[in-house]
Amino acid sequence: DVTVCILGSPTAFLPVLLEGGTRCPGAMVLCLSPTWASRVPSETCPGSWSLLLSRGVSFKVGGHSALETFVPPRRANYVTGTLAPGDPEGGWVGELARDLDCPTGGSVPLAHRLEDTLVTRWVLAARANLPVPPTLAFVLGARGDLPTEPVAPRVRLVRLEDPQGQQSLVQEEVGAFLGGTAMEPYSQVVVRPAGWRWRGTGTRSTHRKEEGAAVAQAVGARLRGLTEEDSVLLEAMVPTARLPVPPPRSPAPRLPMALRICTLVCRSWGDRPQLCQVACAVGRAESPVRHGAALPQGLDSSLQQWGVVAPSQRQALATRLREATEAAMAALLATEAELSPRQRGGTRAHTDILGEHGAGGTAGARGRPAVLSAVSPSPSPGVDFLLACVDDALELVALATNSQRCLETCVLAEAMGRGVGEPRGDVPRLLAEAMLQRAQCHLVEGKDILLIGAGGVSKSFVWEAARDYGLRIHLVESDPEHFAAGLVQTFLPYDSREHRRDEEHAERVLELLRCRGLRPHACLSYWDDCVVLAALVCQGLGLRGPAPAAVRVAKQKSRTHRHLQRCRRGRPPPAAFAVPCRRLQSHGDVERAASAVPFPAVAKLEFGAGGVGVRLVENAGQCHAHAARLWRDLRDDADHPGIGLGWGNAMLLMEYVPGTEHDVDLVVFEGRLLGAWVSDNGPTRVPAFLETAACLPSCLPADRQAQLVRAALECCRACGLRDGVFNVELKLGPAGPRLLEINPRMGGFYLRDWIREVYGPDLLLAAVLVALGVPPVLPARPAPRTHLAGVMCLGSEHGETLAGGGGMEALRELHGRGLVRLNRLFEEPEGAGEYEEPLLSVACAGATLAEACERLLGLCQGLGIDSPRYPVEHFLSHFK
Repeated sequence: DVTVCILGSPTAFLPVLLEGGTRCPGAMVLCLSPTWASRVPSETCPGSWSLLLSRGVSFKVGGHSALETFVPPRRANYVTGTLAPGDPEGGWVGELARDLDCPTGGSVPLAHRLEDTLVTRWVLAARANLPVPPTLAFVLGARGDLPTEPVAPRVRLVRLEDPQGQQSLVQEEVGAFLGGTAMEPYSQVVVRPAGWRWRGTGTRSTHRKEEGAAVAQAVGARLRGLTEEDSVLLEAMVPTARLPVPPPRSPAPRLPMALRICTLVCRSWGDRPQLCQVACAVGRAESPVRHGAALPQGLDSSLQQWGVVAPSQRQALATRLREATEAAMAALLATEAELSPRQRGGTRAHTDILGEHGAGGTAGARGRPAVLSAVSPSPSPGVDFLLACVDDALELVALATNSQRCLETCVLAEAMGRGVGEPRGDVPRLLAEAMLQRAQCHLVEGKDILLIGAGGVSKSFVWEAARDYGLRIHLVESDPEHFAAGLVQTFLPYDSREHRRDEEHAERVLELLRCRGLRPHACLSYWDDCVVLAALVCQGLGLRGPAPAAVRVAKQKSRTHRHLQRCRRGRPPPAAFAVPCRRLQSHGDVERAASAVPFPAVAKLEFGAGGVGVRLVENAGQCHAHAARLWRDLRDDADHPGIGLGWGNAMLLMEYVPGTEHDVDLVVFEGRLLGAWVSDNGPTRVPAFLETAACLPSCLPADRQAQLVRAALECCRACGLRDGVFNVELKLGPAGPRLLEINPRMGGFYLRDWIREVYGPDLLLAAVLVALGVPPVLPARPAPRTHLAGVMCLGSEHGETLAGGGGMEALRELHGRGLVRLNRLFEEPEGAGEYEEPLLSVACAGATLAEACERLLGLCQGLGIDSPRYPVEHFLSHFK
């Protein structure tokens, strides 16, 4: 079972618990007492502990909850809770969450780091490259939670062996700091203690920059009580931006005010930071705005109130705020990864939710800038930002991070919005999805997966992903010398290339498993040739998967369309998406098909893959000629491995469907659609149909994408495909979608990689979860992080340019730097002439599709991929 455990107070997490109960009923469990849980030594991770729940409040659909007793106790797959320093429940929560063997969303040691201004300010400046106030910090020399020589812009660290005996060093450092170039724009400084114990407490003193002796005296006074966990900070008081405001409605004096910007960011799909929500609070400038002291309001209206009138400027600030908060969390995650398990509070402990704050002010009644101190004590978690003015431009200045109370502020803001009819926000959904997805990743660890068929270099990601997810792969593969033999738990060489004997092969594979004593938890295949064999083996083992009969219907293209043409129920019925076609096994079949299928038509292999041998034919004569060449050149698997010739070389003639071509990748569980992604293909090089270009997300309107998804789902259901990850190829014309073919396995080429990059979820993990009988948690409202546009490269067109001209080395370097996405499909060019397959896919990302296409075109022109014979600009021109 998937079990997400929330320890301690439910105040901040209640909306997340309710949302998670709707998405995955019973998976969210609230533990309100230390007597409800116990720690037992982990069976899988020596030195760690498993958390077992004997009681808990579970959440179901519709907001229903129940206090349950679990017999036997439930094992937690993900744990988080009220871990903030100073929380009354932090003691028992922190103890239960310490050193667990499952993912843990935070720990007491990590919360201490987040609440330490010096530690986090160094991370923000050095790792996130965010502007911070000029800071001079004094610590005891023995302190080990900072780098020995931390280098960060505008942050200087001084280690003292004896604070009482080093007054001259302190005075020298203070003088150099006050007279340094970093302090030139500022007139005031603040002296204060810092460290997690001082969260929201501790007195501070404010001084003018010219008062050097008084500043040094104040620092010396603070140093007398310095402990190894604390620091004394001397920092600039950064004034907030002075912005023009509309004329007042009354002559009464306008008081100086301060603005706190609170953002909530979480570790989302693929361990990437994702901004969830922004809420602001306004208060008097001389009294820093604290959480709970004022009702939250939106960023856009706050900026308007502050005098940022232009919508484009407000949008630019919102974008910069998102980039800054996500950069801050990325830096914190990277820094955490370098800590030891003891420093993190466990091997699996990471910060998953981070509230972040910002603050700013505007001109006061007398025209002076209102100031919210950069060092004001704050009991609330997050990253503080000041909205400052640098060289007449607005700039967000980062101050520090904190840990959980921002969640309460954002939840309050959302509840207030619903009170006036605003739609439900994204915070509970995003956080519940993140927690459930991390729990599901833990659930698959150590599972035995039987994989039928290794595929080629294009499937190399499977072995890396299996290692990352902790899967134990047992591979059945026809090639005894396959490179994956050394990358799996068990390698079972067995020649199954003659797929017309798959029932016999299935029995022999089952016998191989019995002889080895293997009892896999799941069985599946990502390789097109082996999907029927995998379904038969799955059936023989009693495991979840699509029925062999359904896979056979989908695998044979003409059979797919004939079956759908008989499915006449529904509005519209699945028959509406089928295309007239006939099977071709002889030249006599060509004549009969020509009388039933109108020309122009498409002739292709019945069991083909990769677009090999697909051709547009204008009449029966062209069809005869193409069939003769194909039956001569492609007879069995040895002639062109991996394109389905193990099933024979029968063909089909299908009516040509006008329109744009699209891939729809579906995740289906018990017939329910859990996730769908639509990508667009560029124009093919007629008369062949080899793919040239693609983009993700689709540039189609939402309603047209919905048509494609519904058509793909109904076709899969009608064929009997009710459990799995499927790839469906369709054409979209004026009259709606028409099916080309169903691939009863995960999408090939670049699709898995692109979907992860653009949307986050992993189709490979989704396929494993479905095969294990677990409905994968996927984004309910997927939003693209970026846009990708890619082009295929062919050996015949680009082999010499890429190999001899240094293009391949350049692409590898750019890929390593994250500037392009390179998907290698074959080690060497496969096939020749009209049987050629793409060698690789190269793609560029952009904030918009137009930007991605522009970058890709420039790259292709620079590397010689674009040419009159291979006009990349024409291929990309269809993406509008």
